[in-house]
Amino acid sequence: MGKIVAVANQKGGVGKTTTTVNLAACLADKDKAILVVDMDPQGNASSGFGINKDTLEKTSYELLLGDAELTECKINLPEFKLEIIPASMDLAGAEVELIGINRREFLLANHLKKVKEYYDFILIDCPPSLNMLTINAFCAADSVLVPIQCEFYALEGLSQLINTINLVKKRLNPAVEIEGILFTMYDNRTNLSNQVVEEVRGYMPSKTYNTIIPRNVRLGEAPSYGQPIIYYDDRSKGAESYRSLAAEFLEHNGRLS
Repeated sequence: MGKIVAVANQKGGVGKTTTTVNLAACLADKDKAILVVDMDPQGNASSGFGINKDTLEKTSYELLLGDAELTECKINLPEFKLEIIPASMDLAGAEVELIGINRREFLLANHLKKVKEYYDFILIDCPPSLNMLTINAFCAADSVLVPIQCEFYALEGLSQLINTINLVKKRLNPAVEIEGILFTMYDNRTNLSNQVVEEVRGYMPSKTYNTIIPRNVRLGEAPSYGQPIIYYDDRSKGAESYRSLAAEFLEHNGRLS
């Protein structure tokens, strides 16, 4: 049976999509069966895999609204050894269109539970807000991976996100857990980065990854070429860090073999 992991943070620019794309690619490169679900209207995870969003006919928007089946939305990317359900800007209007739909929080879960057994991991890239799209992801997920930038307000945002996850756990999806906290955009030259790491590890010591993703120019360049970092520059610090994260992620989930 596969595992569904939502990658979420209500703050933008924390490396959420970068983590979804690169963790997915590294896991797929380790021969894991991977499905990425892009639930962000910006569609950055889709373009991060080189998909032209202007040519898409069936996306996560049509999936949520019941206008397409998952098999119609899914795109196979053999060059990256994985599959993806892409997103388009239409998704931005989904929240309004879903008003009045019975059990609308479980629309994504209903689709993913049909295919969960065919994948080792399904990674959901959430929008940078705590809206109905994110709630759909949390209701479908077994766990939530939280990338946080090493900055001053990191802990404040983390507390808000954990409260939301706990609320979903209490009222909608009792199975959802925190997968882990991942530090991103780390700069070892600054005291602030080190202070944030220490503070969060003190707050949730058992849930923070040992792997830390550094600030890396090549990591920032890769999306504009439509490639995960291990395909764009496998010898970069960014590639090394995400390979390390994938190994730690698999170890936590007992899937090393």
